[in-house]
Amino acid sequence: MPAHEGPRAYDAVIVGGGHNGLVAAAYLARAGRSVLVLERLTGTGGAAVSTRPFKGVDARLSRYSYLVSLLPRKIVRDLGLDFRVRARTISSYTPVERAGRATGLLVGGGPRRTREAFARLTGSEHEYQAWQRFYGMTGKVAQRVFPTLTEPLPTREELRRRVDDEEAWRTLFEEPVGVTIEDRFADDLVRGVVLTDALIGTFADAHDPELRQNRCFLYHVIGGGTGDWDVPVGGMGALTDALAGAARAAGATLATGHEALRIATDGTTAEVTYRTADGEATVAARHVLVNASPHVLAALTGDTPPAPVEGAQLKVNMLLTRLPRLRDPSVDPREAFAGTFHIAEGYEQLRTAHAQADAGRLPAAPPSEIYCHSLTDPTILGPDLVARGYQTLTLFGLHTPARLFDRDNDATRDELLKATVAELDAHLAEPLADCLATDADGRPCIEAKTPLDLERDLRLPGGNIFHRDLSWPYAQEDSGRWGVETRHPNVLLCGAGAVRGGGVSGVPGHNAAMAVLETTGG
Repeated sequence: MPAHEGPRAYDAVIVGGGHNGLVAAAYLARAGRSVLVLERLTGTGGAAVSTRPFKGVDARLSRYSYLVSLLPRKIVRDLGLDFRVRARTISSYTPVERAGRATGLLVGGGPRRTREAFARLTGSEHEYQAWQRFYGMTGKVAQRVFPTLTEPLPTREELRRRVDDEEAWRTLFEEPVGVTIEDRFADDLVRGVVLTDALIGTFADAHDPELRQNRCFLYHVIGGGTGDWDVPVGGMGALTDALAGAARAAGATLATGHEALRIATDGTTAEVTYRTADGEATVAARHVLVNASPHVLAALTGDTPPAPVEGAQLKVNMLLTRLPRLRDPSVDPREAFAGTFHIAEGYEQLRTAHAQADAGRLPAAPPSEIYCHSLTDPTILGPDLVARGYQTLTLFGLHTPARLFDRDNDATRDELLKATVAELDAHLAEPLADCLATDADGRPCIEAKTPLDLERDLRLPGGNIFHRDLSWPYAQEDSGRWGVETRHPNVLLCGAGAVRGGGVSGVPGHNAAMAVLETTGG
């Protein structure tokens, strides 16, 4: 859009039009505040967008983030969003070869089927019972912790009392998650499936003493008070389109193609300098909310930047003419790919992959997980593609830290993608390549994004999808009342790097808006 030509002063200027910035804009505008959102790119949404990545193909894919768990229904209700999610009928499928036989573990489809799947894989009831006890415990923690995410930060002791389960507290908050996984489960495959939730975008070992893996695991099992990960109807762009619409309807101005350059503040008033195709300009604000990483915040304010961080994931988007057949004849591909399809994610495989990557090498057997959005929600495909049976596949690879791509991002991406597809092919009855659709130029419909690609495209520091290591959901030194405060009283951080940030949640945006309204009598 052309350079912003509105008022030169606002109650709030929001730097960055990702989903958290849009949440904050909508809340503040609905409370009667004048709001300007400055977005560098040509559209809003940040990493929570839908695009058509394949030329001439009517498939609108969630290009970066892709599932919803941590978004509170409260935000959807408060903002009147026309946005829905659908539950997946299958939780996960993990193929494996045992005694020369292709088999696997299907979790979902009802308790009886899940119990039988565990027994068929492990030969006893032990692992299923351990699974039920463990996730029964995390489910209770989810019910008690998730509602606190949109409240002022509790202290550590307040949250501990709220959890009210010393075993759960020790398991999740105090000792490495690898300890409880090894204590509770005996089967390597089952152990690996449990561990994967601790490693999403997080390069850590199961026994990392810093407990980064525990923090990642916690956020992956508390969403919605259930830990369920649901499919956004219409793709992730449906959420950010609804948020942008809600913000505009409430009176917020969304200015795309506007890149913030500097923030000057005396703690009471601030000025934001931004750049457009027409040149630089400055706008004043009582509050500035930064929907970007802590590294970008520091660059804007001139403060000392935080320590470097890196991402550790590979994101692959695919369009298929059909789902591939599996070597395991007992499972329908439409069920196997409807949930999370785990590849090379046995417990020892994950340990080995981490050790290899930590030593500076790509994992020989790259771990990844896959799911098919279009099985649950075909609306992201054009009617012709649906009629012809086309399906999407989304793959998320683990243990691929950004440092591995420094020498040659393009060549390393190609090498990793080839190895990752080979691990999937090992469990298929036909090569994935035989099922890939082609675009208008005859190229296979597959694209891969490394951490360095995400840093280039979205300015995620080191390609880290959480902007930095995830935080515990309780107050820490200098975390402020809401977890969004900075050393500047009228400058707030409302991106994934805020306390309780990470994932598509809207929580930092909500909390930054609440902090503003509290201080201005909202």
